Amino acid sequence: MTNSALITGASRGIGLGIAHRLAAQGYALTVTARDASRLEGVAADLRRAGAPDVVAVSADMAAPDTAETIAAAHADRFGSMRALVLNAGVGSAGAVGEYPMRRFDKTVAVNLTAPFALLQASLPLLRKGAADNPDNGAKVVAVSSITGVYAEANLAVYGATKAALISLVETFNAEQSGNGIAATAIAPAYVDTDMSDWTKDSIPAESMLTVNDIVELVDVVMRLSNRAVLSKLVLSRAGVSGYVA
Repeated sequence: MTNSALITGASRGIGLGIAHRLAAQGYALTVTARDASRLEGVAADLRRAGAPDVVAVSADMAAPDTAETIAAAHADRFGSMRALVLNAGVGSAGAVGEYPMRRFDKTVAVNLTAPFALLQASLPLLRKGAADNPDNGAKVVAVSSITGVYAEANLAVYGATKAALISLVETFNAEQSGNGIAATAIAPAYVDTDMSDWTKDSIPAESMLTVNDIVELVDVVMRLSNRAVLSKLVLSRAGVSGYVA
């Protein structure tokens, strides 16, 4: 049986890197992002990279019912799920006193509500994936942030959603890891992607983590046995205290 994975935010950056690694390992994939035309190009690239089948679902993670739509598309094509990668996210800086509530609502919707809903909708598929892979089980990887572990000024809302994502992973493990489904939250400092462009004037790109750093950690998590649970990985940048983004 072919392993399959669902990856959100897969059209660029960390999500794209993870998708390429899993494609090279022969995973069939469901990939999501907002830009339909870009996503179709990504799907074609992933097929060339080794994925036996790729389903591309253009979706706005902030929209209601998106999680059900994505999970249903994966279920229709593959019937089970070996890995769920919750990577899609948004973030913007702003002090607590001035942060617009409309932006707050959007950040919570994309960074917390959507991952929760997709995890819930995917659970029956993950259970089947775990049953089909008894040695390793099924895996959930949630891309969090070091700001969800250590507070960073002007990143309160982003950090709060990422802290909640870590808590969700830990609670999920308490409920499901005994059934062969284990989740890991990866909490990196700044990664050299488009999402971090806004701060590259003060934090040079060459000092940031690389996408491949995150991909390598996902690769390790995927190889763990069903006896192992690694709830949280915090990855800091070289040359800093380890407590800052």
